[in-house]
Amino acid sequence: MLAELWPQYSLTIVTPRLELRLPREEELAALAHLAGDGVHRADERPFLTPWTDGSPEDRARSVLQGHWGRLAEWSVAGWSLGLAAFRDGDPLGMVTLRARDFLVVREVTTSSWLGLEHQGKGYGTEARVGLLTLAFDHLDARAALTEVFQDNHASQGVSRKLGYEADGISVDARDGEAVVSDRLRLTRQRWMTRQERLGVRVDGMTACRPMFGL
Repeated sequence: MLAELWPQYSLTIVTPRLELRLPREEELAALAHLAGDGVHRADERPFLTPWTDGSPEDRARSVLQGHWGRLAEWSVAGWSLGLAAFRDGDPLGMVTLRARDFLVVREVTTSSWLGLEHQGKGYGTEARVGLLTLAFDHLDARAALTEVFQDNHASQGVSRKLGYEADGISVDARDGEAVVSDRLRLTRQRWMTRQERLGVRVDGMTACRPMFGL
Protein backbone atom coordinates (compact mmCIF):
# COMPACT_ATOMS: atom_id res chain seq x y z
CA MET A 1 0.00 0.00 0.00
CA LEU A 2 1.27 3.44 -0.95
CA ALA A 3 0.12 4.87 2.39
CA GLU A 4 2.45 2.49 4.22
CA LEU A 5 5.43 4.17 2.56
CA TRP A 6 4.01 7.70 2.37
CA PRO A 7 1.52 8.02 5.24
CA GLN A 8 0.16 11.38 4.08
CA TYR A 9 -1.90 9.31 1.64
CA SER A 10 -3.89 8.08 4.64
CA LEU A 11 -4.53 11.63 5.89
CA THR A 12 -8.06 12.90 5.28
CA ILE A 13 -9.74 16.06 6.55
CA VAL A 14 -13.54 15.93 6.50
CA THR A 15 -15.64 19.11 6.75
CA PRO A 16 -19.44 19.37 6.46
CA ARG A 17 -19.30 19.40 2.64
CA LEU A 18 -15.71 18.63 1.66
CA GLU A 19 -13.01 16.00 1.84
CA LEU A 20 -9.39 17.19 1.75
CA ARG A 21 -6.70 14.65 0.88
CA LEU A 22 -3.80 13.88 -1.42
CA PRO A 23 -5.14 13.16 -4.91
CA ARG A 24 -4.42 9.87 -6.66
CA GLU A 25 -3.04 9.99 -10.21
CA GLU A 26 -6.33 10.11 -12.12
CA GLU A 27 -7.75 12.59 -9.62
CA LEU A 28 -4.64 14.69 -10.04
CA ALA A 29 -5.20 14.78 -13.80
CA ALA A 30 -8.79 15.97 -13.27
CA LEU A 31 -7.56 18.61 -10.83
CA ALA A 32 -4.94 19.80 -13.32
CA HIS A 33 -7.53 20.15 -16.07
CA LEU A 34 -9.73 22.12 -13.68
CA ALA A 35 -6.90 24.61 -13.14
CA GLY A 36 -6.27 24.68 -16.89
CA ASP A 37 -9.85 25.85 -17.39
CA GLY A 38 -9.18 28.83 -15.11
CA VAL A 39 -8.98 29.83 -11.46
CA HIS A 40 -9.80 33.50 -11.96
CA ARG A 41 -11.12 35.80 -14.68
CA ALA A 42 -8.71 36.89 -17.40
CA ASP A 43 -9.00 40.56 -16.35
CA GLU A 44 -7.91 39.78 -12.78
CA ARG A 45 -4.58 38.91 -11.17
CA PRO A 46 -5.33 37.92 -7.56
CA PHE A 47 -2.25 35.67 -7.21
CA LEU A 48 1.47 35.98 -7.85
CA THR A 49 1.18 32.78 -9.88
CA PRO A 50 0.37 33.87 -13.48
CA TRP A 51 -2.65 31.58 -13.86
CA THR A 52 -3.79 33.19 -17.14
CA ASP A 53 -0.40 32.88 -18.90
CA GLY A 54 0.17 30.12 -21.41
CA SER A 55 -2.28 27.54 -22.65
CA PRO A 56 -4.70 25.47 -20.54
CA GLU A 57 -2.28 22.56 -20.99
CA ASP A 58 0.59 24.69 -19.63
CA ARG A 59 -1.44 25.56 -16.54
CA ALA A 60 -2.49 21.95 -16.06
CA ARG A 61 1.12 20.74 -16.24
CA SER A 62 2.18 23.34 -13.69
CA VAL A 63 -0.29 21.78 -11.24
CA LEU A 64 1.25 18.36 -11.84
CA GLN A 65 4.77 19.70 -11.35
CA GLY A 66 3.78 21.55 -8.20
CA HIS A 67 2.20 18.46 -6.70
CA TRP A 68 5.10 16.16 -7.52
CA GLY A 69 7.59 18.78 -6.36
CA ARG A 70 5.95 19.09 -2.94
CA LEU A 71 6.13 15.33 -2.45
CA ALA A 72 9.73 15.08 -3.65
CA GLU A 73 11.02 17.96 -1.51
CA TRP A 74 9.29 16.98 1.74
CA SER A 75 11.43 17.08 4.87
CA VAL A 76 10.85 17.76 8.55
CA ALA A 77 12.79 21.01 8.15
CA GLY A 78 10.57 22.28 5.36
CA TRP A 79 7.33 20.78 4.09
CA SER A 80 4.35 21.70 1.95
CA LEU A 81 1.15 19.66 2.14
CA GLY A 82 -1.03 20.18 -0.93
CA LEU A 83 -4.46 18.60 -0.54
CA ALA A 84 -7.18 18.40 -3.15
CA ALA A 85 -10.63 19.55 -2.09
CA PHE A 86 -13.38 17.13 -3.16
CA ARG A 87 -17.14 17.32 -2.93
CA ASP A 88 -18.97 14.07 -3.62
CA GLY A 89 -15.79 12.79 -5.28
CA ASP A 90 -15.42 15.74 -7.67
CA PRO A 91 -12.29 17.93 -7.36
CA LEU A 92 -12.95 21.61 -6.64
CA GLY A 93 -9.41 22.93 -6.19
CA MET A 94 -6.36 22.63 -3.99
CA VAL A 95 -5.37 23.94 -0.56
CA THR A 96 -1.82 24.00 0.78
CA LEU A 97 -0.40 24.08 4.29
CA ARG A 98 3.34 24.72 4.47
CA ALA A 99 5.98 25.43 7.06
CA ARG A 100 9.73 25.81 7.51
CA ASP A 101 11.49 24.99 10.78
CA PHE A 102 8.05 24.18 12.18
CA LEU A 103 9.32 22.38 15.27
CA VAL A 104 11.01 25.63 16.33
CA VAL A 105 8.72 28.44 15.13
CA ARG A 106 5.38 26.53 15.19
CA GLU A 107 3.93 28.69 12.40
CA VAL A 108 2.23 27.60 9.18
CA THR A 109 1.18 29.37 6.00
CA THR A 110 -1.91 28.59 3.95
CA SER A 111 -2.78 29.16 0.31
CA SER A 112 -5.44 27.84 -2.05
CA TRP A 113 -7.12 27.98 -5.43
CA LEU A 114 -10.52 26.84 -6.67
CA GLY A 115 -11.84 26.25 -10.16
CA LEU A 116 -13.91 29.18 -11.41
CA GLU A 117 -17.17 27.26 -11.36
CA HIS A 118 -16.74 26.43 -7.66
CA GLN A 119 -16.07 29.93 -6.39
CA GLY A 120 -18.49 32.05 -4.39
CA LYS A 121 -20.07 29.05 -2.62
CA GLY A 122 -18.14 29.09 0.64
CA TYR A 123 -15.87 26.18 -0.27
CA GLY A 124 -12.72 28.25 0.18
CA THR A 125 -13.65 29.18 3.72
CA GLU A 126 -14.61 25.61 4.58
CA ALA A 127 -11.38 24.20 3.16
CA ARG A 128 -9.32 26.78 5.09
CA VAL A 129 -11.08 25.73 8.30
CA GLY A 130 -10.06 22.15 7.54
CA LEU A 131 -6.40 23.13 7.12
CA LEU A 132 -6.45 25.24 10.27
CA THR A 133 -7.95 22.38 12.25
CA LEU A 134 -5.06 20.17 11.16
CA ALA A 135 -2.51 22.89 11.99
CA PHE A 136 -3.78 23.95 15.40
CA ASP A 137 -5.55 20.88 16.76
CA HIS A 138 -3.23 18.16 15.44
CA LEU A 139 0.16 19.78 14.73
CA ASP A 140 0.05 22.18 17.70
CA ALA A 141 0.78 25.29 15.65
CA ARG A 142 1.00 28.63 17.45
CA ALA A 143 -0.03 30.78 14.50
CA ALA A 144 -1.24 30.58 10.90
CA LEU A 145 -0.16 33.17 8.36
CA THR A 146 -1.37 34.24 4.95
CA GLU A 147 -0.54 37.01 2.50
CA VAL A 148 -3.25 38.58 0.36
CA PHE A 149 -3.14 41.28 -2.29
CA GLN A 150 -4.95 44.33 -1.00
CA ASP A 151 -7.35 44.23 -3.97
CA ASN A 152 -8.16 40.51 -3.52
CA HIS A 153 -11.33 41.23 -1.61
CA ALA A 154 -12.66 37.64 -1.63
CA SER A 155 -9.56 36.20 0.03
CA GLN A 156 -9.34 39.15 2.40
CA GLY A 157 -12.91 38.45 3.45
CA VAL A 158 -12.24 34.75 4.13
CA SER A 159 -9.22 35.50 6.31
CA ARG A 160 -10.83 38.24 8.35
CA LYS A 161 -14.02 36.19 8.78
CA LEU A 162 -11.93 33.44 10.39
CA GLY A 163 -10.29 35.82 12.86
CA TYR A 164 -6.99 36.73 11.18
CA GLU A 165 -5.51 40.06 12.23
CA ALA A 166 -3.22 42.52 10.47
CA ASP A 167 0.48 41.61 10.68
CA GLY A 168 2.12 44.18 8.40
CA ILE A 169 2.64 44.16 4.63
CA SER A 170 4.91 42.55 2.06
CA VAL A 171 5.94 43.82 -1.37
CA ASP A 172 6.47 41.63 -4.44
CA ALA A 173 7.14 42.17 -8.12
CA ARG A 174 4.17 41.44 -10.40
CA ASP A 175 4.42 42.03 -14.14
CA GLY A 176 7.28 44.48 -13.64
CA GLU A 177 5.52 46.51 -10.93
CA ALA A 178 5.61 46.47 -7.15
CA VAL A 179 2.43 45.11 -5.57
CA VAL A 180 1.54 45.26 -1.87
CA SER A 181 0.03 42.37 0.08
CA ASP A 182 -1.43 42.43 3.56
CA ARG A 183 0.17 39.95 5.93
CA LEU A 184 -2.46 38.41 8.18
CA ARG A 185 -2.01 36.26 11.29
CA LEU A 186 -4.34 33.95 13.18
CA THR A 187 -3.12 32.99 16.65
CA ARG A 188 -3.88 29.77 18.44
CA GLN A 189 -5.73 31.71 21.13
CA ARG A 190 -8.13 33.24 18.62
CA TRP A 191 -8.56 29.93 16.79
CA MET A 192 -9.68 28.17 19.96
CA THR A 193 -12.67 30.51 20.16
CA ARG A 194 -13.90 29.60 16.64
CA GLN A 195 -17.00 27.43 16.42
CA GLU A 196 -16.21 26.34 12.83
CA ARG A 197 -13.50 23.97 14.05
CA LEU A 198 -16.06 21.78 15.77
CA GLY A 199 -17.43 20.54 12.44
CA VAL A 200 -14.13 19.08 11.18
CA ARG A 201 -12.71 15.57 11.52
CA VAL A 202 -9.09 14.60 10.79
CA ASP A 203 -8.36 10.93 10.06
CA GLY A 204 -5.01 9.17 9.62
CA MET A 205 -2.86 11.70 11.47
CA THR A 206 -1.22 9.21 13.84
CA ALA A 207 0.76 7.51 11.06
CA CYS A 208 1.81 10.90 9.66
CA ARG A 209 3.30 12.36 12.82
CA PRO A 210 6.89 11.13 12.18
CA MET A 211 6.81 12.82 8.76
CA PHE A 212 6.25 16.13 10.58
CA GLY A 213 8.92 15.30 13.17
CA LEU A 214 6.35 14.88 15.93
